[in-house]
Amino acid sequence: MQGEIDAALSRLLRSQELESTGAGRTDAGVHALGQVMSVREVDEETDLDKLRAALNSALGGRIAVSACDRADPAFSARFSARSRLYVYAILQSDVPDPFLARTALWHRKELSLDAMNEAAGHLIGEHDFSSFGRVPAGASAQRTLFELSCSRSSSIVRIRARANAFVQQMVRSLVGTLIQVGEGKRGPDEAAGVLEARDRVTAGPVAPPHGLCLVSVEYDDTWSRPI
Repeated sequence: MQGEIDAALSRLLRSQELESTGAGRTDAGVHALGQVMSVREVDEETDLDKLRAALNSALGGRIAVSACDRADPAFSARFSARSRLYVYAILQSDVPDPFLARTALWHRKELSLDAMNEAAGHLIGEHDFSSFGRVPAGASAQRTLFELSCSRSSSIVRIRARANAFVQQMVRSLVGTLIQVGEGKRGPDEAAGVLEARDRVTAGPVAPPHGLCLVSVEYDDTWSRPI
C-alpha cells in the first residue's frame, strides 16, 4: 500500500526524492482502515483537497485517502504516535461467508469469550512480549499493552489490541493464543506463564494475516485519530 501511494505522490508532485513514513508497518495480507502517513516533500502552495482527489483517482479505488492535513515539521506518523489500535475479526460459523473471506478468519468451533477476556487480563500492561513476536537480535520487546479485549456481534468475534507499539506479529500471536483459550485448549491463567517464558514456542500459533486490521492511530491533542 505505502509503495503505491508513494509512486502516485511522486508522479503528482513530480518528485523523485519523495519518501513517506507510515504510522505502522503491517505484514502482507493485513488491512488498514486508519493508517497515517507523513510526507515532507509537499510544499506550502499545494492545494491539499485537490491532492487528495488526485491521489484517489490515481489509486483507482483499491486504496482510499480520507484526508490530507499539514503538520508541524517535527511530526512523524510513526514516531509521534502514542498508541495504535488493531482489531482482529473472526467469523464464528458452521458456514463460511464468501463476502468476509478476505477480512475475517472463519472459525467453526465455539469460543468462550469469558475465558478469552480472562486470559487477556493477564497480558495488559507493560511487559516483555518476546513470547508473542519476532524480536531482532539486541532489540527490546518491552511494550505497553493498553487494551486487549474480546467481544461478539452476531457471528463476528472481534479482538481489540491497543499498545504504544507492537513487536512484529505480536497481535496475531496474541490472537492465536486467545483462540486456544477460547477453545478450551489452554486455561486462562496459562497466558501469564506464556508471557513470563519469553519464548515464542510457548505461545499459540500466529493467526492468519487477513483477519487483522489497523483501525486507528492516536497522537497528542493536536494530531489525533479516533480510537
